[in-house]
Amino acid sequence: MALIQLIKTLRDKEDGCPWDKKQNFDTIAPYTIEEAYEVLDAINSKDHKALKAELGDLLFQIVFHAELASELNLFDFNDVVIGIIKKMIDRHPNIFKNEDNQPEFIEETWEKIKADERRLNNNYKSSLDGIAKALPALTRAEKIQNRAANDGFDWKTSEPVFEKVLEELEEIRTELQQGNQEGIKEEIGDLIFTCVNLARHLKVDPENSLRSANEKFVNRFQLMEEKIKILNKPFKDFSEEEMEKLWSETKNN
Repeated sequence: MALIQLIKTLRDKEDGCPWDKKQNFDTIAPYTIEEAYEVLDAINSKDHKALKAELGDLLFQIVFHAELASELNLFDFNDVVIGIIKKMIDRHPNIFKNEDNQPEFIEETWEKIKADERRLNNNYKSSLDGIAKALPALTRAEKIQNRAANDGFDWKTSEPVFEKVLEELEEIRTELQQGNQEGIKEEIGDLIFTCVNLARHLKVDPENSLRSANEKFVNRFQLMEEKIKILNKPFKDFSEEEMEKLWSETKNN
């Protein structure tokens, strides 16, 4: 594979690139995460030309990690490929073992196989093992809740979750009245975690939902900035009432 050879050349002890030669798993990891998010940005913006380029950048990161492992005699890129092929075959008995091919069965089987894989791990202690701590917090919260729900720890409807959201809001108010900053921090975390649970019950991806809300705010704020430029008046000189009026006008555009 030409890409593997390219990375070997870049990391050659004598003639390689000084920057590439000094990299290790830890130093290259932030770039791997960055490239994964750039793939997501290209997908969200439906920019297929950018997607092709970003997938290449992400592939470079994957092969780079595999080459680092190969240098340490841990595994190589071929081992990575063989491993993922075996895993996907094992997780698709509907295709490779002629089992039920209905969507409901496929999803249920997929989760069962993943759970069995975790239990076969020598370090297995809990159903929540293996959920990456480096995941975005909303995504990790959803995965934690899904695992717990698969074990039967869940509400049957969304109504108790609505009540829990209101309960968490009141607990924040109580901590605020007591001036307990650590308590406020903890209760806001509980509120966000509960909101993720509500999103899960309502079949909404919380990460995508918040991402959309971020973009909506950015678009509206930029429209408001344009209005303020026309008025030729600094932000700080607007009253709260004037700001609210401008924001409402922007929302109605």
